[in-house]
Amino acid sequence: SAPSTVETRGLVGPDAFSKVKQDAVFINLGRGPVVDEDAMIRALKDGSLKGAALDVFEVEPLPESSELWELENVLLSPHNMDQTSTFMHEAAEFFVFENLPRFICGKDLLNPVDPRAGY
Repeated sequence: SAPSTVETRGLVGPDAFSKVKQDAVFINLGRGPVVDEDAMIRALKDGSLKGAALDVFEVEPLPESSELWELENVLLSPHNMDQTSTFMHEAAEFFVFENLPRFICGKDLLNPVDPRAGY
């Protein structure tokens, strides 16, 4: 999965969709802005893409006006993993049992963020 940065915005666009194999299905569970949504919709409509399964979008929540709602070759899924009944418990356990001990011992943390890189 690519991070959502200025450099990756629209990275998957018309050129990429024009080069996919026949009967390709596009799946995006990563970052919505990495995909040029208008180009993807055109590819879905003209048959360049057989279908798409999408969990993320350029704008979230997906606007009611989006053509993606109407396309029969598209499966839409809500991007809401953090709304599961166990997410907060799992996140707290990860902090308490993984990263906090690493921080105290001066070890590298898991899943660090680099603000300069944007992810």
